[in-house]
Amino acid sequence: MSLICICADDVAPQPWRNGGGTTRELLCWPDAHRWSARVSVADITRDGPFSPYPGLARWFAVIEGAGVVLSFGRVPQWVEVDEAPFRFDGAAAPACQLIDGPTRDLNLMLREGQGLMCNVVGGVDWRARFSLRGLYTTGSGRWLSDGRERRLAAHTLIWSDSDASAVWRFEPDDPRTRAWWMGFTPETAP
Repeated sequence: MSLICICADDVAPQPWRNGGGTTRELLCWPDAHRWSARVSVADITRDGPFSPYPGLARWFAVIEGAGVVLSFGRVPQWVEVDEAPFRFDGAAAPACQLIDGPTRDLNLMLREGQGLMCNVVGGVDWRARFSLRGLYTTGSGRWLSDGRERRLAAHTLIWSDSDASAVWRFEPDDPRTRAWWMGFTPETAP
């Protein structure tokens, strides 16, 4: 099992073409040119449209700030801090309106496979059966899996091509820490 740890603060932010924010690309799997899974953290500083990503499933979670309203035509979707990640079709390019100032957001994009992103319940085992798994945490804590453990700093992504039967657990140092599990099984090997 290979394990990758990436601290968001160590990744340089890339400005958006529309000037509405920046993205820190934490992971592209299997590589940056032909990825099937991408994890990023975005800082949204003003209202504007999302970019379309046809053929992808997207998950979006608010890490910091009040939240956003994503508009899919006439249908608004409120996404606020402390809520479950919102999943939508990457081909959609919703308009994004900030609720009360800038936000920092976690994004998972997946191509052709089975996947998910969900909130972590601290100290509770995660038994999802995916060939690729990740955890993003806003606070420090301890990641454990089948006898292995690692200390994680705040705003860190841990990603692994683990055994699908491996049990993961995250024990945050502060119970108010927000964290998310990510899982992906691609349709074909890279």
